[in-house]
Amino acid sequence: MPTITYHRFVKFLQEEINLSQECIAIAQRNVDHNLGLIPMVLWQYGLVTIEQLDKIYDWLETS
Repeated sequence: MPTITYHRFVKFLQEEINLSQECIAIAQRNVDHNLGLIPMVLWQYGLVTIEQLDKIYDWLETS
């Protein structure tokens, strides 16, 4: 994920999904270098609902 897109993605997670920096950091620590796995890790850890996960994937698809 390019740096600019990644920063926009983090901003989206914080502002639209209402995730804290701590929740995002948990996901980042668990994906190694494949940042595309962040949405699934957030869901697996119970940090987002299935509806929020759909919203995240919709955002990723259009960005």
